[in-house]
Amino acid sequence: MKTKDVRSMTDEELAVQLAEVREELFNLRFQDATGALENTTQLGVTKRKIARILTVQTEREQGLERS
Repeated sequence: MKTKDVRSMTDEELAVQLAEVREELFNLRFQDATGALENTTQLGVTKRKIARILTVQTEREQGLERS
């Protein structure tokens, strides 16, 4: 998921996507704790997805919309 894709989403889509990605992060952390996670880089990728979404939401709240 690229920033351009995130910026093209509506506010409702962002909220839904954020919930899905947070659930994905929870599941990855659970797998990591139990030793079932083989590719630990997924944790970082998922955290970056969350950060992108939160950044776009904050920009919109503050009126700093970028193209």
